[in-house]
Amino acid sequence: MARMSSMEAMERKIEKAQEQVSKTKKQYDSAVAVLSDLLDKRDALRREELVKAIMKSGRTCEEVLEFLNTDPEDE
Repeated sequence: MARMSSMEAMERKIEKAQEQVSKTKKQYDSAVAVLSDLLDKRDALRREELVKAIMKSGRTCEEVLEFLNTDPEDE
């Protein structure tokens, strides 16, 4: 009978471990979603800042694109 009790104890431990993994995965997924949202917001702010800087520069779209596509090693 000791063997059966040992097996039941092992099954309970396995069940607890599975519950912990499930709980931790939910927390991880939630943290990843928050991080993704924050990165998207940061990227949007950066794009907005870049557009404002381009507009403020007085350069044409073509001039800006030419500058951005120029290889610094060619100069």
